Amino acid sequence: MKTYDAHKSTTEVRQGSHRLTNFWVLVWSITGVIVAFALIYLIFFVFNSPPPGTTTGV
Repeated sequence: MKTYDAHKSTTEVRQGSHRLTNFWVLVWSITGVIVAFALIYLIFFVFNSPPPGTTTGV
């Protein structure tokens, strides 16, 4: 793609990021989702497990 602005680099023309900002947003977002699901799973497991010493009636 040709650019007619002599003051822009090819990265600016492509709207790229030198510091990989989009990559870090993606990494932190995925990490946050994984942590959220882990917390939801642990809370569900803790509050729905039977008390110690009880039988399940099998």
